[in-house]
Amino acid sequence: MGILGDRYQLAWLVVITSAVAAAAGFAFRSTYAGSVGLVAIYGGVTCALAIAGAIRAWRDGELREWLLPKSGDFTRGFVAGGFLFGCAYLFTRFVIPEASPRVGWLARTYLQIGDPTALREKVFYVSAFICIIAIAEEVLWRGLVTTLFAEMLGSRRAWIFSALLYSLVHLPTMWMLADPKAGLNPLVVFAALGCGLVWGAVTRWTGRLAPAIISHALFDWFVVMTFRLWGPSV
Repeated sequence: MGILGDRYQLAWLVVITSAVAAAAGFAFRSTYAGSVGLVAIYGGVTCALAIAGAIRAWRDGELREWLLPKSGDFTRGFVAGGFLFGCAYLFTRFVIPEASPRVGWLARTYLQIGDPTALREKVFYVSAFICIIAIAEEVLWRGLVTTLFAEMLGSRRAWIFSALLYSLVHLPTMWMLADPKAGLNPLVVFAALGCGLVWGAVTRWTGRLAPAIISHALFDWFVVMTFRLWGPSV
């Protein structure tokens, strides 16, 4: 039973890893910069897998506990989101100073997201996507993937392995967002690792996904819209 169980969970992890890595490789191509293609490819794959994870959690009686908000969730989410933004700000100021060729990493990443003017004109759709992807990624990574690792390795280390895998599936972006002068671009990979660890820790601490979802949405809103780390903010 144990071997069969491990095979089942490993199969899930292989499917998730392959699908999200492939989606990242396609969605972050320069041809999809600032287009709906990025949203459709990466968001579509993530949402489909998250729905599968939500169905599994519902059958196991866990989905309600994962998503049901409670008092203090917004405060926890806001603090975690602010902490992550502070870390991102300090990282860019010390590791990517303005005179460094590594600024190309930031530039290439933000150019992929899209022109600030276009984002401002489509603020409703951007807001909706940020909320949807925050929910989907947390259900998938801090929910389903963490549960799969917990069933195999125990709950104490599951959130760490989930964060590591969350970072690894974004490895294709190092090539897709590479800069001619700065070389391979590790920003999305580093961001996924740091954020994954924080959101995983918050989820393990609270036992629910709601605070991590709030933190995820706020962090994405900060770096994409209101406090951009390169170029004008929206």
